[in-house]
Amino acid sequence: MAAIVEIDNLRKVYDGGFEALKGVTLTIEEGEILALLGPNGAGKTTLISTICGITNPGSGSVRVSGHDVVKDYRQARRQIGLVPQEINLEPFTKVIDTVKFSRGLFGKPRNDAFLQDLLERLSLWDKKDARTRELSGGMKRRVLIAKALAHEPRVLFLDEPTAGVDVELRKDMWDIVADLKAQGVTIILTTHYIEEAEAIADRVGVINRGELLLIEEKAALMQRFGQKHLQIDLHDAIETVPDMLGKYGLKLDTGGQTLHYSYDTRGDRTGITALLNDIAEAGLVLRDLRTEESSLEEIFVSLVKEGAA
Repeated sequence: MAAIVEIDNLRKVYDGGFEALKGVTLTIEEGEILALLGPNGAGKTTLISTICGITNPGSGSVRVSGHDVVKDYRQARRQIGLVPQEINLEPFTKVIDTVKFSRGLFGKPRNDAFLQDLLERLSLWDKKDARTRELSGGMKRRVLIAKALAHEPRVLFLDEPTAGVDVELRKDMWDIVADLKAQGVTIILTTHYIEEAEAIADRVGVINRGELLLIEEKAALMQRFGQKHLQIDLHDAIETVPDMLGKYGLKLDTGGQTLHYSYDTRGDRTGITALLNDIAEAGLVLRDLRTEESSLEEIFVSLVKEGAA
């Protein structure tokens, strides 16, 4: 696929000397969903703001559909839709007028059928004549999404779009994301709900202290950094792990009836067969076995800790 967003050695230093971005280089492909993860203050919002032209870069370059976001701002910005973290709407404007204005702001021709379909998908059509000040917080968030999509952007930034909103909106949001992806729209997502990123992202980027620690396909990332965990439930409780099982690095639950064994998913051998044989040798009787894989959240936390070390 062709690159639609190209970021080259992007740096941003704020007044006072705080370096928010430290030479970020990133290429985002057309039609993909990229989840950008990082702790608070990592530089996610600064990166998005710079791509969208809200913040000027200190150095480096950003191009959207080949248009430089500084030298060719208008053309670059037309390609972008942004759903910001903060809810900032004109309180006395009707919902329908808000989205019509956003569409016209980018020079798009009138298309009432498109806007109706958009508002219906966001469960806003019955609120089209309501003033935004009359809406709940969740409904205001829906209006932000409608505004971002009103001019039919090719790149959509979602900066914590479901933070503090109801489950119904969250589901609607991801249904719309799936539809947009099917239409070839590129989506860059930041979220605190890492399980959402795990469910929908094609690639995952991890940023911390202004540096991009990695950018990788989600499946490959989880394969490369993931571990599997075997939970072994014993028939009878034990006080300590037998010495002959010490080489396996087992952890014993407080109750004494469950052993935990972790193994690398990349290894040719898991060691499970030998472990089970040695458990039997030690005279322990099994009651049940269960396996679990590392979640994206566990991998993210591990990467951030390594990056901060």
